[in-house]
Amino acid sequence: MHDDSWFEGLFREHAGAVHRYFARRVAPDDVQDLTADVLVTAWRRRADVPDGAELPWLYRTAGYVLANHRRKARPVPVEDVPEDADDVDPADLVVADQQVRAVLAVLSPRDRRILLLHAWEGLTGADLAVVLGVGRGGADAALSRARARLRQAWSEQQDGFRPPASPVVGETQTG
Repeated sequence: MHDDSWFEGLFREHAGAVHRYFARRVAPDDVQDLTADVLVTAWRRRADVPDGAELPWLYRTAGYVLANHRRKARPVPVEDVPEDADDVDPADLVVADQQVRAVLAVLSPRDRRILLLHAWEGLTGADLAVVLGVGRGGADAALSRARARLRQAWSEQQDGFRPPASPVVGETQTG
C-alpha cells in the first residue's frame, strides 16, 4: 500500500532527480515549485504510481507539469553573471550550443523529448516506455528512430545545411 512511509521513501529516492529534471528546463526560481507540484501529484495519485516504475511515472508527470508551466508563458529572468572567469572561450561554447540547438530545432518535439530523456535523465528501455506511454519495444524503436533522425540532421548541418535561426523553445531552454 502507498502510505506515508512509501511517500517518504519515494521522496528520498527520487525528489533529487525530479529537481534536476526541472533545473535543466526552467528558470531557477521555478524549479522548487514545479518539483513540489510533481510530488504533490504523486501523493494525490499514489494509487496510480506503479511499483518498480516510480521514477518514470514521476518523469511523465513532470512532463505534464512542465507543459502546463510553459503554457503560462512567463518570462525567464536573466541570471547573475559569475565573478570567476572560465578558461573556455565563450565563442566556442556559443558556436557549439548554436549547432546543437539548430540540430534539435529540426527534430520533432517528440524526438527531442525522447533524446533528452535518454541523454539528460538516463532513461532507457522500460523506464522510457513508461514515460512515453508505450510498450518496451515501442520505446526502443522510438529511441532508435530519434537517434537516426538526429544523426541525419547533424550530418546535414555539417554539410552546410542551415536550419532556421530561431532558438529552440522547450526542452533545452536552460541548457
